[in-house]
Amino acid sequence: MKRIILSTILILASGHFLFSQENTPISLSLRQCVQMAVEENIHIRTARIDAEKNQHRKAEAISALIPKINVGANFQDNLSLPTTMVPGEIFGQPDTRIPVQMGAKFNAGAAATISWVLYNQTASTAVQLAKKITELSNLGIEKAEEELAEEVAKLYFLTMATAQQKNLIEENINRTKRIQEITKILVDNGMVKQVDYDRVSISLENLYTQLNNVEAGLEQQYNMMKYILNIPLDKTIVLTDTDISEIQLLQNLSENLSDFSNHINIRLLESQQEINRTNQRMARSANMPTVMFTGQYAVHGMQNEFRNYFNNSNRWFSSSFIGLGVSIPIFDGGERRSQVRQANLEIQKTDALLFDKKEKFTVDFQNAVNHYQNNRANVERQRQNIALAERVYDETAQKYREGLASMSDLLQDEMSLSSAQANYLTALYNYRESEIKIMSLNGEIRNLIRN
Repeated sequence: MKRIILSTILILASGHFLFSQENTPISLSLRQCVQMAVEENIHIRTARIDAEKNQHRKAEAISALIPKINVGANFQDNLSLPTTMVPGEIFGQPDTRIPVQMGAKFNAGAAATISWVLYNQTASTAVQLAKKITELSNLGIEKAEEELAEEVAKLYFLTMATAQQKNLIEENINRTKRIQEITKILVDNGMVKQVDYDRVSISLENLYTQLNNVEAGLEQQYNMMKYILNIPLDKTIVLTDTDISEIQLLQNLSENLSDFSNHINIRLLESQQEINRTNQRMARSANMPTVMFTGQYAVHGMQNEFRNYFNNSNRWFSSSFIGLGVSIPIFDGGERRSQVRQANLEIQKTDALLFDKKEKFTVDFQNAVNHYQNNRANVERQRQNIALAERVYDETAQKYREGLASMSDLLQDEMSLSSAQANYLTALYNYRESEIKIMSLNGEIRNLIRN
């Protein structure tokens, strides 16, 4: 009996341990969120699959320059042998033509052939093109990772700001509940009117409504983060960076950044330009000769009776050859000329896009720096405004308790405090968002991806 009880206790304890393990919250910092998203997000995984496919396409292009060996065999039963007319002089019957059946009833053969492209400029350039396309696909993965890192960082800060807003609303609710309790005592003692109590009750209900809305928005943000990180919705995640104002992102801020060569979009366009130039070379090489080595070894056997077909070695004959072949294109109807012109236009187009992109990045960077500095000043201004609003509210609350201030004054100061808190969080999020924008433009966003 004791053994049964002990076993039951162990089973229940192990079950409780497993349950607690399954429901253990997942703690994530900003960097961990970004790195997990890069590893788990479906769009990044599909981009890596595409890159792997391009690796195989490169191998396929290289295979055009590798010798090809083929082996084949055939067996034929001639139900009716072909007949031809031969001159009668062969059989001593001049001026006549005699019908003669050709071949044997059964024919079999086997052959091994080899072909090797010794020189083909188009195929060689196609290999270079495949390598450039592979590099482009790898850059596409980097672009997808950086864009995802930017979106995850924004979502992380938005979630932090919403959580901080929730805490502030809860503090305001507790503060208003204390005022409500005081107002109730004052009403009971006839010192204030019932309408004052009703006003503070309305204000409290409004705060509860704000809290419900913020909690709903916070849950949606957590669910979106779980989706991006490929975390089951029933799991709980905890953001370890609790204060949005304490995270350090930008290392050095240069206001005169003029070189955007490290930006992924510039690197993508430069890689595309290399592909365009390779296409141009491939189109120009279309009129180059092709040199090919060929060879074959074959055996062929004929027999009128099948039963001794493979025993009679005298009926098998072999043949073999090696050779070189040269193919020189003379006239293609203007196809190569059109391809070269198209490639030239693509090069001009990409040059224009590169110039425009760098100009746009210059403008975007200056705007981002101005936005960053303005938001940083706003954060400090709103932080001071909150401290002032809290001091004013505390003084008005004290006067209200002493009967020296009205409920309207108290509620107005409470609204001012709530507004200052909301403005502070908005400025703080905008500050972080502008910081992420600068990191995206100068290439520092990859610092969040690296370990």
